[in-house]
Amino acid sequence: MSRLRVRFAPSPTGYLHIGGARTALFNYLLARREKGVFVLRIEDTDVARSTQESVDAILQAMDWLGMHCDEGPVYQSDRFDLYRAKIDQLLTEGKAYRCYCSADDLERKREDALKEGRKPKYDGTCREGQQGTAEDRPFVVRFKAPQEGETTFVDRIKGSITFQNDELDDLIIQRTDGTPTYNFVVVVDDAEMGINLVLRGDDHINNTPRQIMLYEALGYPVPDFAHVPMILGADKSRLSKRHGATSVMAYKEMGYLPEALVNYLVRLGWSHGDQEIFSMDELIQLFNLENIGKSASVFNPEKLLWLNSHYIKTGDPERLADLLREHLAFEGIAVGEDRPLTSIVTALQDRSKTLIEMARQAVCFLVDEVNFDEAAVAKFLGEESRLPLKGLLNDLETCSDWREEALDPVFKKVLESQGLKFAKLAQPARVALTGSTNGPGICQIMQILGKEKTLDRLRKVLSRPA
Repeated sequence: MSRLRVRFAPSPTGYLHIGGARTALFNYLLARREKGVFVLRIEDTDVARSTQESVDAILQAMDWLGMHCDEGPVYQSDRFDLYRAKIDQLLTEGKAYRCYCSADDLERKREDALKEGRKPKYDGTCREGQQGTAEDRPFVVRFKAPQEGETTFVDRIKGSITFQNDELDDLIIQRTDGTPTYNFVVVVDDAEMGINLVLRGDDHINNTPRQIMLYEALGYPVPDFAHVPMILGADKSRLSKRHGATSVMAYKEMGYLPEALVNYLVRLGWSHGDQEIFSMDELIQLFNLENIGKSASVFNPEKLLWLNSHYIKTGDPERLADLLREHLAFEGIAVGEDRPLTSIVTALQDRSKTLIEMARQAVCFLVDEVNFDEAAVAKFLGEESRLPLKGLLNDLETCSDWREEALDPVFKKVLESQGLKFAKLAQPARVALTGSTNGPGICQIMQILGKEKTLDRLRKVLSRPA
């Protein structure tokens, strides 16, 4: 059996989105499990819409998700000579022809067909060369498709699929400007690159019989096909931005971890029993075509957020600290590499669903002046809080051990001496030190701030007019 060769072939007319990322991931995992080859091909034959910015965004997203190709990126725009040679081959062999029908002619034919209840496909006016071969007139090149019989293929996910050939018209394989079309170049590229399994979204199923015909006409072996069901929004319509789906790198900007997105994407259509959490290594060992579902998957932002919170909670604090710096920069806080953040990360891991949440909670530990929530001030820093806070300040001033476990008995001593319940001191102290009622344990807050900053903030609150 030949070595598995699969590909991911995005068009650089925009960013890499959720559906494309899942297709790439399925191909990547299958190649890794089967010790095959994962090829990245950039389908940039649409010169007018393809941009280098989109190419860069796709490559950046693939790298962020950890999907590194074995070959590529290969650019279709570098292969026009090959496509022209293959089109000439079909023309020479009588398997393709020049079509001189104008856009107005085609529109009129389409309208006539619809009025007569016929399928609006090309009627073959130029198929047998009735229009001559005037080189000075604009023309497209059409593939001369079989008009009888049927085309059948066995989809590795959906099973046997059959198309009647008389339902398909003669596909345009070269535009009037001389550029080749998608369905043609994808066949040439997949064949010339040795792709033996085409794993893609099921919106390409209708392209498959045309492509099979082209493989056969060009003398290429036909690969296996596997079509993955689409991803839908909660309302069961095709996934779009209004469902919360956006570009892959936008999720990075929103504070998601790549392992969370990979884990979520693979579960959109594939399963392994009831298991929900998978590392990349586990996925490479377990992924297969047999466990891909045949029905569409529904995108659930809440499930993705749950997975992200899991990976933050269980993540390596040092790695998360490095990632946190970037998000703190978005909050206007520049933290140099020489300033450790791991204690802040450890304190906030259980309280953060995204890195943005963590960054916003971390700000209070890193600024010189506290930004107070006035509602919290009004509720917890009134006259009745001054005596407990003063007692806490006095005892902390003489404290030489500033570890959390040493600060806890100091805090309890103040509670006992003043006959207070925990919340009566903890909440005023938390507001005094962080500006809000949210945050980690009070002794953990004090340890992160350090003695000098803790005492300074308590003194400033006590100096405020009541």
